Amino acid sequence: MVSIEKSAAKATKTLIITGNQAAALGAKLARVQVIAAYPITPQTPVTEALSEYVEKGELAAEYVTVESEHSALSVCAAASTVGARVFTATSGNGLAYMHEILHWAAGSRLPLVLGCVNRAVGAPWNVLNDQQDSISQRDTGWVQIYARNNQEVLDSIIQAYRIAESMYVPVMVCYDGYLLSHTVAPVEVPSQEDVDRFLPPYEPRVKLDPANPVNLNQVTLGDPRMDASGRLCHGYMEIRYLLQEALADCLKRIVEVDREFGDLFGRSHGGLAWGHRLDDAEVVLMAMGSLASEATMAADTLRERGIRAGVLGLRAYRPFPKEALQGLLRRARLVVVFDKNISYGYEGATCSDLRAALYNSDTEPVIHNYIAGIGGRDVKARELAGAVEKSLSMVALGEAEKGTEWLNCQI
Repeated sequence: MVSIEKSAAKATKTLIITGNQAAALGAKLARVQVIAAYPITPQTPVTEALSEYVEKGELAAEYVTVESEHSALSVCAAASTVGARVFTATSGNGLAYMHEILHWAAGSRLPLVLGCVNRAVGAPWNVLNDQQDSISQRDTGWVQIYARNNQEVLDSIIQAYRIAESMYVPVMVCYDGYLLSHTVAPVEVPSQEDVDRFLPPYEPRVKLDPANPVNLNQVTLGDPRMDASGRLCHGYMEIRYLLQEALADCLKRIVEVDREFGDLFGRSHGGLAWGHRLDDAEVVLMAMGSLASEATMAADTLRERGIRAGVLGLRAYRPFPKEALQGLLRRARLVVVFDKNISYGYEGATCSDLRAALYNSDTEPVIHNYIAGIGGRDVKARELAGAVEKSLSMVALGEAEKGTEWLNCQI
């Protein structure tokens, strides 16, 4: 763990930039050494900006052009294996095409960082926003962080490298396509000097050295076996166990890194989750990304109508912050979860995970689920507030159980 001295940060500059530009700036400030990506809407401007930095000599990195997203992540995995700090980005079906290498990167314990510009997955073809792409990759062994605004995009990319390189797990920073990726907003850009203090050069645990040869990712059988020197080595199951333990330990590390970032730069993003008017909230609107920001306006509207509403913005979806959510929701009597995804055949994924997290705990609110914003369908604050009022009416009539409802679906 790197110790960060607490002192005033160097002067920052404020730019009016898109979420994609913020992600590219975050990777540049992190001094990435290898970049590989394949163009796909709405991610393409991220790596276009990075290629310009490299071409202009503003970033000392190798930009590798490839023929597919599968190849892009393969290049990054190879470069990370030999000790480089790497970055890639993608969206929608591009992330789906990376699926095999997502597993490979996590199983290899590579500290990759990937920007996922959330987009609907075909078919039918759709280039607009929902979170189905990253949610469908939730079980590949990556940390998943969801940013609510452009400032958090930049800051989370930088934080992701501290998390990844201290825990040896890959990190996916997710942000909503178009709603953030192509929308401009003021972003405070930290100085390179301060980022260098926060994020020192990457020192890999394994280095390729002809004098000390190693085997990487050889076929691993089910049971532990002796190596050539007589040392008992892990079997496949032990390696899976250690990855799971590392991801569980990331719950603490994400909070630590966000706090250390706040100490140096004067702003933080809640670690695992953030709240809006939660202290006395009896009704909580829960969502991820920009939808959670929209929910703050709905909560304020409900407050004006005499309903003690608040918002819980889920920032870290994997690992899932079970204990943190139990604490944050302990006063709630109703939690309305708005999911920009669907676990087909069941309900919204974050709603399912929340139900599991609160099961058999002292936190026992009624939980209702709405699917919202699929394929770019517009979601207005008044519609979120209306959904909450509908759920409150049902609870008042004794109808606590409610099936998943699709908000603003014209069927």
